[in-house]
Amino acid sequence: MSDLYTRTATPELDRPVLVLALEGWMDAGFGGATALSTITDQSEQATIAVFDTDDLLDHRARRPTMRIDDGVVTNLSWPATELWATTDQAGHDVLFLSGAEPDHRWRAFSAAVADLALDLDVRLVTSIGAYPAPAPHTRPTRVVSTATDRDLARQVGFLPGRVEVPTGVSTAVEQRCAELGLPTIGLWAQVPHYAAAMPYPAASLALIETLARVADVEFGTADLAAEAQATRDRLDELVSNSPEHLDLVRQLEVQVDAIEREGIEAVSGDDLAAELEQFLREQGN
Repeated sequence: MSDLYTRTATPELDRPVLVLALEGWMDAGFGGATALSTITDQSEQATIAVFDTDDLLDHRARRPTMRIDDGVVTNLSWPATELWATTDQAGHDVLFLSGAEPDHRWRAFSAAVADLALDLDVRLVTSIGAYPAPAPHTRPTRVVSTATDRDLARQVGFLPGRVEVPTGVSTAVEQRCAELGLPTIGLWAQVPHYAAAMPYPAASLALIETLARVADVEFGTADLAAEAQATRDRLDELVSNSPEHLDLVRQLEVQVDAIEREGIEAVSGDDLAAELEQFLREQGN
């Protein structure tokens, strides 16, 4: 047993899925965070393990929050990292690792999470997140995978070619789990560059739907679907006020449609996205 966590419960679980949803790494449009809050709002949670954030976090970077009532400090809330269990709408057991991403001891943390996964008989490890992409809000949100198994990656789809980019601790956890024989897959929703700094519920909806398909778990998404449509309508209205920016969105549509039709990555839309970001800032968004 690792010195990095304390077990608080030992529930009887039936081959659960483990979902990694840690704060602190890339999550454009709050895609992963909103997906997690959507799930927690509709289910009961039971904490299984609490990690030692004194050992894992830099509290000068992630400071605790104090509550002051009439000049008196009445509470101090510390950032936490916890493993907890819930059940989906079909009664399947699901584990979530949520809270603050560690600042220190990533290898030890990854080993501890992997050991917990083995001990709890986890059948699949997955993570959720979102990143900015040259994609228009007028097309369905695409989810791509980063997996340790080619067959798993093909189930969702992936970006072809070789890419070297910084990563979060979830990838380290996934790699350690894969070394121990646990299948792992990361799910990444693509969020339009120009909407990356605002809540983009379409990304969260796509993540939950893809999680359902890959991991065979069921969570309600009706509210998310309504929020996604409202955001779509708002962006439509903002963009339609400028023929120039409407044309830029159409260029992004052409690129994305070419990818879907021909299976190739089109020219980067970074310049187009920068134009739209500036436009939306000017609209007071």
